[in-house]
Amino acid sequence: MTNEKITVRKQKIKRNHTKGKLIFFSAVTVLLLLTAAFAGYLCPYDPDEQNLLLAQQPPSLSHLLGTDRFGRDMFSRVLAGSTISIYATLILVAVVTAVGTLVGMICGWFGKGADTVLMRVSDLFLAFPSLVFALAVAGVLGGGIQNAVIALAVIGWPKFARLARGLTMAQKDAPYIMAARLSGCSTPGILIKHVLPNIAGPVLVTAVLDIGTMMMELAGLSFLGLGVQPPAAEWGSMINDGRSMLQISPWMALAPGAAIFITVMIFNLLGDTLRDYIDPKQRG
Repeated sequence: MTNEKITVRKQKIKRNHTKGKLIFFSAVTVLLLLTAAFAGYLCPYDPDEQNLLLAQQPPSLSHLLGTDRFGRDMFSRVLAGSTISIYATLILVAVVTAVGTLVGMICGWFGKGADTVLMRVSDLFLAFPSLVFALAVAGVLGGGIQNAVIALAVIGWPKFARLARGLTMAQKDAPYIMAARLSGCSTPGILIKHVLPNIAGPVLVTAVLDIGTMMMELAGLSFLGLGVQPPAAEWGSMINDGRSMLQISPWMALAPGAAIFITVMIFNLLGDTLRDYIDPKQRG
């Protein structure tokens, strides 16, 4: 009995520690999102204003991250680029999560023909390397952030579809589903009111962990000229602009690269902590 009490106490301590981490990383994420949302008001300089007299200035008190080859303030451009880089990624993840979850729930619930057709379509998309497929789609659609988001959305949904399908199949024959059927609840009602809330946890964790991957892929498309077009500030295109000056003015590429690294790390830590928090093994 004593050992059981000790085990329960350890579980509670661990869960409280995880809860504290979740609150901390959630607060950091909210701060990051607010910074990106109000970047236009926080920029000390106009991110698009050129001054060739200040071209390639190293970091200083006047320009915290230096200037680029056109004399534009890098700190202002990194801040301005956060709006596109972060919120375009969030929109992308929201779209692939919603579409993939819907497809997976339909496949897992109805099975048979719908399951066969939709899963074979997802297999077709998964057969190609994701970034290579996205490059092909973006190349056909042309440059621009909207086309880059569409290209990544086309190849991003199968992961969530397969996850939601498996979770839905596991819930399909649960006793509470049988009770809902006996009470006269319709199939759409069962899926929305009962199945979706019970599979939302793993789907949400996967979505949060996928933000970093999608952000890097979106930056990769912009780096290759298939995303945001100059002179708009976006971290991937900024790295591309600065790579030719890496030996002369390394801050031009390192500043947006560090912004991507820090942002991806924050979302990954949030996703890992969220996964630990909703883990049933930690519930004492």
